[in-house]
Amino acid sequence: MDLRCAGMLCVLCLVLTVRAFTQEGLKEVVLKQLGLSEVPKLHKRDLVDLVIPEHIKNKYMSMLKRQRVKRRALPSLAGILRGIPGHTGEVLYSDTTTRQKLMFDMEGRIPKNSEVTMAELKLFKKPLDRADLPAKQPHRPVSNARVSVYWVQRLHDGANRTSLIDSRLVPIRESGWKSFDVTQAVHYWLRNKRREPMFLEVWIEGERVGSYASEMAKAVRFTSQDPKDKALGKPELVLYTLNLDDYGSPGDCREEAAMGKSTCCRQKHYISFRELPWAQHWILEPAGFQAYRCSGSCLQLPRALRRLGSGQRSCAVAGSSALPILYLVKRGNRTEIEAAEFPDMIVERCSCVTDG
Repeated sequence: MDLRCAGMLCVLCLVLTVRAFTQEGLKEVVLKQLGLSEVPKLHKRDLVDLVIPEHIKNKYMSMLKRQRVKRRALPSLAGILRGIPGHTGEVLYSDTTTRQKLMFDMEGRIPKNSEVTMAELKLFKKPLDRADLPAKQPHRPVSNARVSVYWVQRLHDGANRTSLIDSRLVPIRESGWKSFDVTQAVHYWLRNKRREPMFLEVWIEGERVGSYASEMAKAVRFTSQDPKDKALGKPELVLYTLNLDDYGSPGDCREEAAMGKSTCCRQKHYISFRELPWAQHWILEPAGFQAYRCSGSCLQLPRALRRLGSGQRSCAVAGSSALPILYLVKRGNRTEIEAAEFPDMIVERCSCVTDG
């Protein structure tokens, strides 16, 4: 590790161990990690017609999947939430064959004092209708379509903002259930809910750039929420939850932590990039993240041991994980999209540490 990297991590450790991220502290860490001296200066024209390159999207999704592998085992199945009929057919785009809107009624469906550890969107791919396939052309064969799931946030001004949740290749000629990890979308909804349903969008695109791949992708059809769609397998949202009364998350704080009465534990602390003025326009994904922080008191060593050189014990970060992001960067007159992984941005464990 070079001195520059070590210095950056020291700043990061300091930010993580204080009571909360400060805006300036987080900004300093992000800019240092990206090797930037200031926030990129973007204009509205820089944000028009932006397309995430396929290799950048794949890089970002592989980073997300590495983090998901670390998720703990699922202890219980809360149940299945089914989509509300009649909303998928709402026309939001002119190209309705490649984009589908889903709505799930979430209010009251997540048990009290429980944590959603995983959420899975299940879509049923209809059998292939060969009439939907384009005429054979002298192109490299296309076997898959790219299916991406986005969470849709409804802003106060009536506009929508989407966040990429999961993306995978789906074989065009296979039918049956296809699953997508939408845990992040449910966490976003829990953070932003205003007594409204959760909205998701499913985008179907070519597996590579080109009109032939795009035309092949249009042959992929999922069963909709429309009651007139008689095909088997309506969209389903499966929630896996952890009962915190019976099986609390190891080392996580309970309510008494807010009153300063707890022993050292990990407390929830959500950071929204959408609400940070310096980050909201150039950090594209994620919309925000659960950073956590260490809180609570520690038992102190006997005075005899402290006289031997050991200091006070305090609650500090004992383990952390990385945060993948998609962001915009200016290179001359061009605006490009990049993917990066920030180390040590999410607190995984807290522990009592002795000063000195």
